Amino acid sequence: MEQAITGFHQDAEQHWVAELACGHNQHVRHDPPWWQRPWVLTPEGRAGMLGVMLSCPKCDRAVPPDRRANPA
Repeated sequence: MEQAITGFHQDAEQHWVAELACGHNQHVRHDPPWWQRPWVLTPEGRAGMLGVMLSCPKCDRAVPPDRRANPA
């Protein structure tokens, strides 16, 4: 199911995590050659992705919304 990106935070290992409109979180790493997401490296890049739809496998599995461990 596609969900809009509503924000971002970093996890305990400083990896970027997208916060989705459904309440789920999803890592959005830039880790070439596996993941090509250079936009995640800058505040402007992340801001430009707000509202973009991202596939949410947790919604597909009817998983309850995530809770952030360390809210900002």
